[in-house]
Amino acid sequence: MSATLSLADLLDSMHVVSIPMQVRFRGVMHREIALFSGPSGWGEFSPFLEYAAPEASRWLGAAIDAAWGSWPAPVRSTVPLNATVPAVGASEVASVLARYDSCRTAKVKVAERGQTLTDDVDRVAAVRDVMGTDAFVRIDANGGWSVDDAMSAIAALAPYGLEYVEQPCATVEELVELRKCLARNGIDVRIAADESIRKAEDPLRVARLGAADVAVVKVAPLGGVSAALHIATESGLPTVVSSAIDSSVGIAAGVALAAALPKLPHACGLGTLELMAGDVAADPLVPQGGSLAIRRPDPDPALLDQHRAGPDREQWWRDRVTACHKLLPRE
Repeated sequence: MSATLSLADLLDSMHVVSIPMQVRFRGVMHREIALFSGPSGWGEFSPFLEYAAPEASRWLGAAIDAAWGSWPAPVRSTVPLNATVPAVGASEVASVLARYDSCRTAKVKVAERGQTLTDDVDRVAAVRDVMGTDAFVRIDANGGWSVDDAMSAIAALAPYGLEYVEQPCATVEELVELRKCLARNGIDVRIAADESIRKAEDPLRVARLGAADVAVVKVAPLGGVSAALHIATESGLPTVVSSAIDSSVGIAAGVALAAALPKLPHACGLGTLELMAGDVAADPLVPQGGSLAIRRPDPDPALLDQHRAGPDREQWWRDRVTACHKLLPRE
């Protein structure tokens, strides 16, 4: 990522949208996204609102890479996807899963603040009931457990047949300790790292310390498709490509990464558009037959206008882009 692109050119190409959510996610019912149009296509800048400029600047670098850079060549034509189940009540699970066409893997959010382990067990049990015994079920704690809490939770959830547990604890050291505790107690559940990779100054530390069995990689927080591909291949771990709550523009970058990986043993978390009640593309990147075709849809002018954010929010994003642009590396 580079700051050789002038701030003025970046801001002149920017569109800010606010898209309603199907369900509350990270405390919000609207997803705000800044989009840029460049010579290579469109790029998405959508770090969550609470992220400060030093972290958000990597997302801006990824957007610039998408709109003004180039992506690696694909080695496959489709990418298998997982469904994403937010921290909803067990009674809502079936309706969430119904939005995903033929996905046979589900990622279930757990360890939600204000909820209990019983809520998690009920939700995972409902997912297993809906999807059947042959589906893959993975859970994501977003670093919400201590090692002791993770041991208790995984022991309670393991009978539902977990593919892996994503980021059960916050730190790399805790992940290392947890893997040892699971082995000592004969609990055969794999650990995946997400935040410990995408939020780290050294994303490869997870692999060097043996803290995870699987790497979850997101394009935006790692600075772009090529940068994320380098980290995924250097880690030597099986890789799952995931998205945040992105429009089709952002998801296309994740699809490009998944398509370029030498091996792709797991379904990817790129079906999050199903959690939103709209998109900027007329032909959105949503699963068909449990997978996504490799393509890059452009925003539709009518949809950009329909979802356009108000003037105050647009100015907020202009200020945010300005702050992040100052932190981009110079070439």
